[in-house]
Amino acid sequence: MKHALVALKQASIDWRLVMMASVLAVIAVVFNVLSGGLFLSPENLYNIAQQTAVVGVVATVMVLIIVARHIDLSVGSVMGFVGVLIATLMYTRGWHWIEASLAGLAVAIAVSLYQGLLTAKLGVPSFVVTLGGLMSFRGAAFLVADGKTQPVNDEFFQRLGGGFDGSIGASASWVLAVVVTLALVYKTWSRRRANTHYDVTNNALWVDALIVLMPTLLVCGFVAAMNSYQIPSKDAPQGVPIPVLIWAGVALALSFIVHRTRFGRYIFAMGGNPEAAALVGIPVRRVTLILFALMGVLITIAAVVSIARLNAGTNSLGTSLELYVIAAAVIGGAALAGGSGSILGSVLGALIMQCIDSGMLLLDVSIGMRYVIIGQVLIAAVVFDVIYRRVTGDTQ
Repeated sequence: MKHALVALKQASIDWRLVMMASVLAVIAVVFNVLSGGLFLSPENLYNIAQQTAVVGVVATVMVLIIVARHIDLSVGSVMGFVGVLIATLMYTRGWHWIEASLAGLAVAIAVSLYQGLLTAKLGVPSFVVTLGGLMSFRGAAFLVADGKTQPVNDEFFQRLGGGFDGSIGASASWVLAVVVTLALVYKTWSRRRANTHYDVTNNALWVDALIVLMPTLLVCGFVAAMNSYQIPSKDAPQGVPIPVLIWAGVALALSFIVHRTRFGRYIFAMGGNPEAAALVGIPVRRVTLILFALMGVLITIAAVVSIARLNAGTNSLGTSLELYVIAAAVIGGAALAGGSGSILGSVLGALIMQCIDSGMLLLDVSIGMRYVIIGQVLIAAVVFDVIYRRVTGDTQ
């Protein structure tokens, strides 16, 4: 037992993520008991997976914005503006959904670059710039559609939001689970081989096996739950929703950028010490502009998924999204002082936020009380972050 504890202590494990996963499990169990078993029902888990995708997509890049010592309070309003624009072009102008989405992407990038320029070039705090954007682009959403809801009727486009035909089916879902498992095994094997080659101490074999086994069980459990949900009018189960695949693709792409590219290293260097980063030749302004442009890209993806799920673009689209996204990033370990954060942490943070919100909906908690609780969850996450860093001596 003592040797096992020593091996775990010496293993390269992010214990913050382990604690977050444990908190998520406790939240799920508590809400399942309080709701009489409804929370962990396949139908509710399917809905949570769809709904979390929108917050999760934006949270992945919000982590990087926060790591670089910036903030974007306008994400909800910009998503509403872009979403209504895409829906209006499709419904009123008769554009194909690809053309409308590309137009929305161009507008989102232009908006993000405008805000990024004010921050990077003029030195206006991003908090002030995006706070103004929060109000301005919510108004722009009303102006685009004249306050009217814009329905979306393209069948293929609607699949991107999940729903009736918005999943990949049971067989493809199990194939996906196998692929993920093999990827985890290969990644662990490659890491152990590289460590051996460079004379770096490996984790105990059983620890690495456990690190592979736990996410594998989670993936298989998730797929089993998605395959257990079947819409009454269909003759086959749903499987993994398409929005979850989009979210996973975004998270993997950003993880690659963070861990495998110079741009990713620049972001963390800027967050750790912007002045030192500039002195060693890191193009701080350009990196900031690219970050904001990347936010525009992911806001467009989130807008497409959202209006596809709702089958319409509405003026209220994205309302309070900034609260959920920032909370997901902070709960996921992003330090508001900059320099620290992870993509996987944002994934867990988004799941925690959505599970809390979904659980309160099942328990028929009023919207006012939901906002009170979610706000306090955000404060609790920051308090936990401060205490965790003091206890562990982690300054990054």
